[in-house]
Amino acid sequence: MQWLFSYLTVQNISDMVIILSFLASRYLPYPPYANSLLRAILFGAFLLVLSRYVRPLYRQAVEHWTAYFAVALGMYITFNYYVLSADDIVVMLTEKAVPLLLVIFIGLAAYASIFLSLKNLQREFRVKEENQKMQAEREYLQLAAGNMSHRLKLMEEVSAQNSRAAHDRRHFNNVLLELLERGETDEAAALLQSQNQATPIISKVYCENPAVNAAVCHYAVLAEQAGIPAEIALDIPDNSNVDTLELSMVVSNLMENAIQACERLPKNQTPYLRFTCRSVGRLLLEMENSCDEGTALDKNGYPVAREEGHGIGSKSILAFAKKYDGELLYKIEKGVFRVRLLV
Repeated sequence: MQWLFSYLTVQNISDMVIILSFLASRYLPYPPYANSLLRAILFGAFLLVLSRYVRPLYRQAVEHWTAYFAVALGMYITFNYYVLSADDIVVMLTEKAVPLLLVIFIGLAAYASIFLSLKNLQREFRVKEENQKMQAEREYLQLAAGNMSHRLKLMEEVSAQNSRAAHDRRHFNNVLLELLERGETDEAAALLQSQNQATPIISKVYCENPAVNAAVCHYAVLAEQAGIPAEIALDIPDNSNVDTLELSMVVSNLMENAIQACERLPKNQTPYLRFTCRSVGRLLLEMENSCDEGTALDKNGYPVAREEGHGIGSKSILAFAKKYDGELLYKIEKGVFRVRLLV
């Protein structure tokens, strides 16, 4: 049907050129030669306009042929009615000049209206897309500001812990020095042994990237506290082709969404979380977790927010994927939620 729409349009253009060149050549010397010359000029003008100005819009018209097919078919039938009903084509073109010119005018006006409407729709779509992009960027910045304030708070807590540790270490060193000066080595050894046992266990290293590793450690602890088994295998280098802070926020959103989904599960469903990343020139992140029956995707294939004001994390991930020309794919199958991000 798209091919047929194009065929009818080309036939209509051909009929217009034939009629206009014939009528105009009657007022010029050597009408047969003038007719041929005018046809060449008109066909060239149509081709120039189509190739330079109308081609992108015409492709859209062909894709939506159902809305404009009646215009092309009506003109084609009208032109063929005059041609097929005439015994002498020259006489018909001469006698029916005014009706034919009116049909040409109506046809050109109809096609011009089609292309102008498509151009306006295209402009409105670009404005709408730009507004959506700006909205996503605002939400992304809000999320970034929230994460940054959270990190600053964590840094303040770590700084306070370091200050207390330094204060306690100074007292510990003074006590140890006093014991050694008195020659009480057994008590000093016991004190050192108790201090070693009290040393906290160093956080696990999941990847080479410090910012991403810090985010993963934080949410891995939250998953463990919530009783959610987590399988994490990450190959994220220290230097990647994306911004480290933005990547850490994406990882945080993925893990936070997975933990929240597992916490909403009914008691008869086992929660789990599997997070992997492979570096193959680009980063391929895959998150898999249990989900309840209420989890759904919209018509664009993105998660549906359960409550108003939620879903900013998913929008942040989408904005990140668009920024780096990545590929984002969500899938829900048999109570398992999967998301794959390639950047």
